[in-house]
Amino acid sequence: MATYKKKYKAEGKKQQQQVEEMESTTAEVFNTLDETASKSEQWIEKNSKPLFYSLVAVVVLFLAYLGYNKYIVAPKELEASNELAFPRKYFNEASTAGSGIDSLLTLGLEGADGKFGFLDIADSYRGTDAGNLANYYAGVSYLQMKNYEKAISHLEKFDSDDALLGPVALGAIGDAFADIDQPEQALEYYEKAANKKDNTFTAPLFLYKAGQTAMLLKEFGKAENLFSQIKANYPKSEQGIAIEKFINAAKYAKQ
Repeated sequence: MATYKKKYKAEGKKQQQQVEEMESTTAEVFNTLDETASKSEQWIEKNSKPLFYSLVAVVVLFLAYLGYNKYIVAPKELEASNELAFPRKYFNEASTAGSGIDSLLTLGLEGADGKFGFLDIADSYRGTDAGNLANYYAGVSYLQMKNYEKAISHLEKFDSDDALLGPVALGAIGDAFADIDQPEQALEYYEKAANKKDNTFTAPLFLYKAGQTAMLLKEFGKAENLFSQIKANYPKSEQGIAIEKFINAAKYAKQ
């Protein structure tokens, strides 16, 4: 790299000295840059093979990732999704059946005729969307069968950012805890469900359940706050229509 020099005619010895000092400093900077560039070139030349192999390794890993997704993950997702159709049929039938619900839910959970049920899919297709969804169906099935511990176990394994399924799964855990007389845990999950997604269906529903549970626990200030959130944010919801009387009840109980 060429050394930078600027010609400048100075007036007086003092100014001449300043110019020379400036030129000297500039020269030192450019010489330092030259040395740094030279060292960098030497380092790259010395490590060219390791750098090349590292680059190759990154490319190989990226291609392996793409291949894994295309040839392993995608087919497994499709297979799991197809398997889910069989138990879901029994789950849907149970939701409209007048009787024999438990037997239909059991078929959905355990499968039949060599077909997987929700439990098999959740276990065999872990890490897939269908396997995740199977835990949701299994949890709700157990909840309807009043097997609360298994309901909680499967619903806690389910994770979703869906606007409805995410909050409903958390609220279902709250229901399970409420049914086994653990209101503290029920309140915790109702609040999680209410805060999961801001919509006019699940948010006011679980705020209301949380408020009622807080009243049961004699946490009247908290109950008032939860009911007031419904009034402020969801006044036209089903829970919001008559929420004023619940707010007043919490206020009265606080006194």
